Amino acid sequence: MISVMAEQLGFIGLGVMGRPMAGHLLAAGHRLTVNNRSRAAADELVIAGAHMRNTPADVAREADIVITMLPDTPDVESVIAGPDGVLEGLRAGAVVIDMSSISPAATRELAARVAAREAKMLDAPVSGGEIGAKNATLSIMVGGDAIAFERVKPILACMGNPERIVHIGTDPGSGQICKICNQIAIGGALAGVSEALALARKAGVDASLVRHALLGGFAASRVLEVHGERILNGNFAPGFRARLYQKDLRIAEETAAAHGVAVPATSVVVEMVERLVSEGGADLDYSAIGR
Repeated sequence: MISVMAEQLGFIGLGVMGRPMAGHLLAAGHRLTVNNRSRAAADELVIAGAHMRNTPADVAREADIVITMLPDTPDVESVIAGPDGVLEGLRAGAVVIDMSSISPAATRELAARVAAREAKMLDAPVSGGEIGAKNATLSIMVGGDAIAFERVKPILACMGNPERIVHIGTDPGSGQICKICNQIAIGGALAGVSEALALARKAGVDASLVRHALLGGFAASRVLEVHGERILNGNFAPGFRARLYQKDLRIAEETAAAHGVAVPATSVVVEMVERLVSEGGADLDYSAIGR
C-alpha cells in the first residue's frame, strides 16, 4: 500500500479557508499542486513549495488525492465537472475530497460522475471558521466510501482536530447533511444569545456579567462563549462571512423541504441573516445578526 506521504496532493480553492488548510499540508511535508482563480492567492504557497497549475484538470492529472474548498455549489460543479475540470484529468483510483459546504443532492450527482471515472469522492465539509483553518483545529464531517476515508484520514488530520474527524456515513452527501445540521444548531443558539444579551442591555443590566454567569450554567455553549463576546465587543471582523452563512441556510431550507422536515426556528434565523446582508453586512461575521 502506498504511504499517504508518497501520494501527490492537489488543492483547488485558496480563499480565506483554503489557503491556510493547504499550508498545513505543505508544512506536514506533503507534495502539493494548487489551482485558484486568483494567482496572487497561491503565491505564498508556491514560495513554500507548492506547484501552481493552470486548470483543475491539470491538478487532477498529477494528483492521487484532489481537495476542493470553494464557496458554493455552482463553484464546485464547475471545478469538478465543467470545462477543464477535475473530471477531465482525474486518474483511476484517485480520491476527490470536497471540503466545501454545498448541496447534498449536487454532491450525490458529482460522486456518481467521479465513480464513473473509477475514482472515489468524499464530501468533507468543515466547522470552525477561519480561526479553525489557521490553527488546524477544524471539525470535519465526512460522507462516502469507508476505505477511501481511512486512506485520507491522515491528510484530514493535518487540517483538523483528529478527535473531530467523523465518518458520518457511506452514502455520498452524508457529510453535507451533518454540516447542515451544524448550521441549523448554530443559528438557533446564535439567535437566542443575541436576544438574551439585547434584553440584558435594554433592562440596564451589565450584559458582560450576564454572559459570564450563563457560561457557568446550562446555557453555556461555544456560541455564547465566542459569538457572545463578539456581540458584546461589537467585533464583527469576519471569521465566517454572513453571505456564506446565508448560502448555507438556503441549502438547509431546501434540504429540509426535500425531506419533509419543518424548520420554523431556522426560518426566523434566515430572515435575520437576510436583513443583515441587505443592510450591507454581507462581509461581516455572521454573528453580526446580534446587532
